[in-house]
Amino acid sequence: MKRFNRIDRVSELIHREVANIIDLELKDTRVGMVTVTGVEVSKDIRNARVYVSVLGNSEETASSLAALNNAAAFIRSRLKTKVILRYIPALRFYFDSSTVDGMRIDKLIDQNRNVIC
Repeated sequence: MKRFNRIDRVSELIHREVANIIDLELKDTRVGMVTVTGVEVSKDIRNARVYVSVLGNSEETASSLAALNNAAAFIRSRLKTKVILRYIPALRFYFDSSTVDGMRIDKLIDQNRNVIC
């Protein structure tokens, strides 16, 4: 049985709450269809890397990431009201390309399957 350490639990808590804040409270029109895919919290819980996937083209992705990084202070202040931690980490948003890569790999597999059959 895997035991989770404190950093893992804090990462999961921040993941859940940041996703809710983006979905329900962030009113920036530049933020498109954003999904929080993961959070990495530093060992001292002072910084957090929030990975997001964005539905849309590269311009929409860049716009959404810029808007999220501009709204990081607002998201952090809302996070402060929702979680009880000694330190609320500074948030930095990054694009998670794993979903795009997965779709590209699926497409390549389908193409090769059609060639073989």
